[in-house]
Amino acid sequence: MADQGVSQQDGSQGLKQALAAIVGPANVRDDDTTRRLHSGDIWSESAEPVALVVTPADLDQLSQVMAALHQAGATVAPRGAGMSYTSGYIPAVGGTVSLDMKRMNRIIDLRPDDMVVTVEAGCTWIDLNKALASHGLRTPFWGPMSGLTSTIGGGVSQLNAMLGAGHYGTTSESVVALTMVLADGQVLRTGARGADGDTPFYRHFGPDLTGIFCGDCGSFGVKAHITLRLIQAPQHEDYASFAFRTGGDLLRAMAAMARAGIAAEMCAFDPGLTKVRMQRASLTGDVKALGAVITKQKSLLKGLKEGFRIAKAGRDFVDLDSYPLHMIAEGRTAEGVAHDMATARRIATENGGQEIENTIAKVIRAMPFPPLNSALGPRAQRWIPIHGVTSLSKAPALFDALEAIFAQFAEDMARLDISTGYLFTSLSTNGLILEPVIYWPEQTLPVHHEALEPSHMARLPELPANPEATAIVTSIRKLLVAKFREFGCGHLQIGRTYSYRDSRDPASRDLLDAIKDAVDPTRSLNPGVLGFAMNGKNRE
Repeated sequence: MADQGVSQQDGSQGLKQALAAIVGPANVRDDDTTRRLHSGDIWSESAEPVALVVTPADLDQLSQVMAALHQAGATVAPRGAGMSYTSGYIPAVGGTVSLDMKRMNRIIDLRPDDMVVTVEAGCTWIDLNKALASHGLRTPFWGPMSGLTSTIGGGVSQLNAMLGAGHYGTTSESVVALTMVLADGQVLRTGARGADGDTPFYRHFGPDLTGIFCGDCGSFGVKAHITLRLIQAPQHEDYASFAFRTGGDLLRAMAAMARAGIAAEMCAFDPGLTKVRMQRASLTGDVKALGAVITKQKSLLKGLKEGFRIAKAGRDFVDLDSYPLHMIAEGRTAEGVAHDMATARRIATENGGQEIENTIAKVIRAMPFPPLNSALGPRAQRWIPIHGVTSLSKAPALFDALEAIFAQFAEDMARLDISTGYLFTSLSTNGLILEPVIYWPEQTLPVHHEALEPSHMARLPELPANPEATAIVTSIRKLLVAKFREFGCGHLQIGRTYSYRDSRDPASRDLLDAIKDAVDPTRSLNPGVLGFAMNGKNRE
C-alpha cells in the first residue's frame, strides 16, 4: 500500500510539471488550502481532496491542459465560482484535477451591430453587465443574484434563474453559441459562425448542438467561449410589491402573472425567509441599498424623492406573517410598462394580495448583484437551498406537500435550532421555481470564507461541528428532492443531487449515453454527475 502511495505521488508530481509547462508554475497548485477549497461546495466536502488545481489562461492553454490530463488518465472537475450546492464539481474519485476557470475572464468579442457578445467562461455576470451598459445593451437573461462572483460558464453549465428570467427564461435561452473543449482536448464549436467559422451570430443551424452542453454540469465538456444574444436595455421600468395571506394565494397570483408575461422578474418569500432577511439587515446594508436606489434614478430630484420614500417606510412595511411578492416590469415604452403594472395590481387583488411599499423590488434592480453574505444565516448558521421547477398549475399543491415534510420534523427542528424559509420566482410564461431553504447551526466551509465579505465574516461567531443537526437536514433534503421528483419537476444545477439520467425514458438514456461516449469515452469529466456511472458505462 505504501508503494502504491509513492507511485501515485510520483505520478502527481509528473503531471504537475507537465501542466506547469503549459500554464506556468504559479498556475498549478497543490497546497492544502487550495485543494480543500476546490474539494467542497456550499453543501458538502469530498472525503478526498483534489490532487491538483490548474488555471488555464485561454482557449489554447485549456485545450493543451485537457489533452495532457486525458493522456495521463486523470479525472477532471471544472469549477467556476464554486457557489453551487449539488456536489457537481467536487471530486468523486481520488487523483481528480480541479480546473479553475477564473483566469479565462475576458469579454473577447462585443459586436453591437450583430447584437452578440462572446465571453470567456470565467467572466462574471457583473463584469459583463458593466461592459454592456455603456452601449445601452443587455443580455436577455442577465444573471443570478450571485452574479458578483458567479461566472457565465458556470451559469450555462448549471443554469440560472432570476434577472430577466420572467421574460426570457433561464441562462441557456440567451445562448447563441459555445466553444467547447472536450475531454481529450479537441475543440468543438456550435451554431452558425460566419464565413471564417469563428464569428458566431445565430444558434439554430441544424440540430441544436449548443443545447446539448447547456445544463450538463460540466459532464460533456469544458466551456471555453460563450456567445450570448443582446437586446437593447429597456428604457422604462417600474416596481410593485404585494403581501398575500397564504402561500397558495401567492403562487396562484405568480402563476397568473407568469401567464400574462408582465414581469421581468418576480421574487417572493415566505414568512420564514422574510424574518431571516430582516434579522440579517444592517444599518450599513440599508445605507448601501438606499444609495443604490437613489443613484439608479434618471434624475437627482427623482432619486432624492425615492430615497425619502424608502427611508420613511423603514422596515415596517412587511407583515412578518405574510407572503410578500416583489415584481419588476420593464419595456420600451412607459405606456407598456404602465399596462403591465395595472395588470399585476389586478391579478394581485383577485388573489387576495394587498399592495405594500415597493422598497425591496427597487433594491433588487438597483443592487442586482449584492455581496454574497446571505450564504450564511444571520447567526452564522449554514444555509442550504433545494429547488424544483414546476408547472404553473401544480405549484400550490407542491408547496403544501413540501410543508408537510417539514411538519414531520417539527420537533427535531425546534430542538436543534433548524429553521426554514422559501424563495419563489418564475421562468418565462410557463414555470415557477419553489426553493425551500434550511438554516442550521454547523461549522462553516472554506467556500464561505472565500465568498462572503471578510468584514461580515469577522462579525459572525465560529460555530462548532453539529453532526446531529446536519443528519436531520440531510434527511429532510432527501425527502424534499424525492417530492420534487414525484411532482415531475425540472431542476437547475443537477449535479449529483437531483435525478436526471435515471428519470429519462429508455430511448433518452441511450441517446445520453451515446453522447457521453462520443465526448468523454473514458468518463473522466465529472464522473457521477447527471447520473452517469462513476466508472465505465451505465448498466440498466
